[in-house]
Amino acid sequence: MAGGKEIRTKIKSVQNTRKITKAMEMVAASKRRKAQEKMRQARPYAEKVRRLAANLSHANQTDYRHPFLEARSEVKGIGLVLVTTDKGLCGGMNTNILRVVVNSMRKWQDEGAAQIAVTAVGAKGLSFMQRMGANVVSRVTQIGDTPHLEKLIGPVKVMIDKYLAGEIDRVYVAYTRFVNTMRQEPVVEQLLPLSGEIMGAPSHTWDYFYEPNPQTVIDELLLRYVEALVYQAVAENMASEQSARMVAMKAASDNAGNVIKELQLVYNKTRQAAITTEISEIVSGAAAV
Repeated sequence: MAGGKEIRTKIKSVQNTRKITKAMEMVAASKRRKAQEKMRQARPYAEKVRRLAANLSHANQTDYRHPFLEARSEVKGIGLVLVTTDKGLCGGMNTNILRVVVNSMRKWQDEGAAQIAVTAVGAKGLSFMQRMGANVVSRVTQIGDTPHLEKLIGPVKVMIDKYLAGEIDRVYVAYTRFVNTMRQEPVVEQLLPLSGEIMGAPSHTWDYFYEPNPQTVIDELLLRYVEALVYQAVAENMASEQSARMVAMKAASDNAGNVIKELQLVYNKTRQAAITTEISEIVSGAAAV
């Protein structure tokens, strides 16, 4: 059994660790509220743009057809916008989304995709894809606690340009969707091309009047559609990150408290055994005299 001094040192070390995890839990709780507020503010705009794009994909009153609306018969290349966190200590959040992404990549390869181009948003996903030897065509890290569209436009544009050039035939976005504080769901959604089956058929047929012309309006709208959905994915991921980190740090603090109780119990038993031994030695010495 370990000595009393060694046990006291372990207790002090675990107590210091618990102070750190408790502080991180409080910081994550504060950031979580702000991240959830930004996510909720972005959701209505993203949903409206998604619905407008769905209506547009079913509209046939114009001869102009944007490349984003044209499904390609043969899929030889896949583009993936992977959204993860820059930091760890958020439970299994990154592990879960990366597991889903790896399974999806294997499925795409089995279906005949010759190449998969990756845009990595977040340091954890970037390092994982680099270790896998994936084709990372663009990246953005150190996003901070607030999503900024200007940081995302450049890397995402690389993927859009590849799609317009015909190098890839589909684009997906993978991120962790926020459900509630205790639950975050890893998802992989098709971003391009826009199809009626994926977007959902509108309940009514829509007719639009375009000013100044259909091409200008549709080009701008669909570009905003891509930007809005990527921004929303990052906002959802950030809210999920802070919630997962808060829960993970609370669990770590609770586990540290349990370890401290167990070590204190061992320390008390060790101390009692030492006292009993000393008393026995004194009694034995007195009896010998």
